[in-house]
Amino acid sequence: MKRVLIISYYWPPSGGAGVQRWLKFVKYLRNFGWEPVIYTPENPEFPETDHSLAKDVPAGLEIMKQPIWEPYDTYKKLLGRRKDEKINAAFLSEKKKNSALENLSVWIRGNFFIPDARKFWIKPSIKYLSCYLQENPVLAVISTGPPHSMHLIAMEVAKRAKLPWLADFRDPWTNIDFYKDLKLTSRADAIHRKLEIQVLSRADVVTVISPGMAGDFERIHWRKYEVITNGYDPGDTDQSHPQAADKKFSIAHIGTLVSTRNPETLWIALQDLVAADAKFASDLEIKLVGKVDYKVTESLEQRGLSSFVRKIDYMPHDEVVKCQQQSRVLLLIINNTPNAKMILTGKFFEYLAAGRPILCLGPADGDAAAILAETQAGLLAGFGDVSAMKDHIRSLYNDYVNGSGSTTSKGIEQYSRKELTGKLAILLDQLVSR
Repeated sequence: MKRVLIISYYWPPSGGAGVQRWLKFVKYLRNFGWEPVIYTPENPEFPETDHSLAKDVPAGLEIMKQPIWEPYDTYKKLLGRRKDEKINAAFLSEKKKNSALENLSVWIRGNFFIPDARKFWIKPSIKYLSCYLQENPVLAVISTGPPHSMHLIAMEVAKRAKLPWLADFRDPWTNIDFYKDLKLTSRADAIHRKLEIQVLSRADVVTVISPGMAGDFERIHWRKYEVITNGYDPGDTDQSHPQAADKKFSIAHIGTLVSTRNPETLWIALQDLVAADAKFASDLEIKLVGKVDYKVTESLEQRGLSSFVRKIDYMPHDEVVKCQQQSRVLLLIINNTPNAKMILTGKFFEYLAAGRPILCLGPADGDAAAILAETQAGLLAGFGDVSAMKDHIRSLYNDYVNGSGSTTSKGIEQYSRKELTGKLAILLDQLVSR
């Protein structure tokens, strides 16, 4: 086996979207001749805890954990939060904020913790890993971000050990949705951009999750970017025990629902349909699984839809897969932000494997729309296109009434986690043979 060091902030029992991509790569890498070695924090600030993911960790895997100091205890104290309260990603807030304190904390975060709040782990990790590699050689180093501090660790470790380095981006850096909300000074912005270009230019290989993201990075720094999308794991689905569909006409969104993902177009369409059709109203259920920003909750209240909502704060991943199969319609919402065309969420691919129709709100010329059309897995309405959204919901509801609400996505095998790991292994083989 060829050993490869993988530096990742997120690792089980961490839950949420950040852990899935590299957990699944690690699950299948041995099939392609690579033995992963994991380096991850001992005491990170997890968004959620999900012990069900432990089943995907290969037996005998070497996992190195080192303590990390993060400023979140001070942040929570400043905002009057409990010490055990979780920190939400992407500026999601389930309650209305104290604007003065929040603005101050965001300003501190953006201008003092560059590239992110894990910056204090960079130097200790470089020291630890440099010593480790002297006695425990590997053939390559991989970092996955965000948080982008992981890339800065890998950049120096690979340099000192004279090893090839693959940098994987699950999200953009300076073009991420909330970058403009960090209240950066011109100096802080310049540092972010300098570090971003250093990583993009020095890494031997850079992988991204969508063609749109590759194009976006090309505008920042010209080089070749390798696209390996997220995917679905056939091993997550127990085909011998198919899930019975919900009795209600359930429209389910699974995952974090931030304010930039608030589907006003959908809420308006549902408000009109509920008012016009009592039978539709009696059948409707809006199922929200995961954290929901208070702005979304307010929108639902304003549209008179709160009584149709079934809210589930968090589900372990094995239960999420079942929920996807049970739901009548799977709701895919692309953030209504300038980078909308490049967004390809991990749950999209799990939706494809669930066998339920997808209802997507997003740009018709985006990466998600292209895959949706390619796989014939669902319907898409553009931002603000209430008419198209109402037509799609009516069509899906008619299928529900007629008992034909399942779908068979075409050609999705290319997005299986094992297939995608094979692509990663080819890149690694090429990397170490240079």
